[in-house]
Amino acid sequence: MLEVKTVDKPDERRDFPRGHLEAVHLTGLDFAVGTFEPGWRWSESVAPIAGTESCQVHHNGFVVQGRMRLRMDGEGGEAEVGPGDVFVCPPGHDAWVVGDEPVVVYDFAGQMAQEYAKASGT
Repeated sequence: MLEVKTVDKPDERRDFPRGHLEAVHLTGLDFAVGTFEPGWRWSESVAPIAGTESCQVHHNGFVVQGRMRLRMDGEGGEAEVGPGDVFVCPPGHDAWVVGDEPVVVYDFAGQMAQEYAKASGT
């Protein structure tokens, strides 16, 4: 079955300190537009809501604006992403805004992200 939705009318909006996420849910796909203000850091802004030490959601992302640093747990690596970058970030990471510009990320995730968000309250 064909499904079409618009991010202008998201299915849900999740607000957290220094940012928010607007998401549409389709069969097999969650698409979200994340906006993160300068000073946002997952481990400070979202971890208290999620109840985990690091983000446990898999992200397939495209950076529209701003710069963000991603750090994997343990020896998993670290990278900085910016406008035009496409990235895959598995569960078990922290992330934060770099610089003075808000970060806008398009995130394409499977149903697991939606199920995790419901379970964790994020």
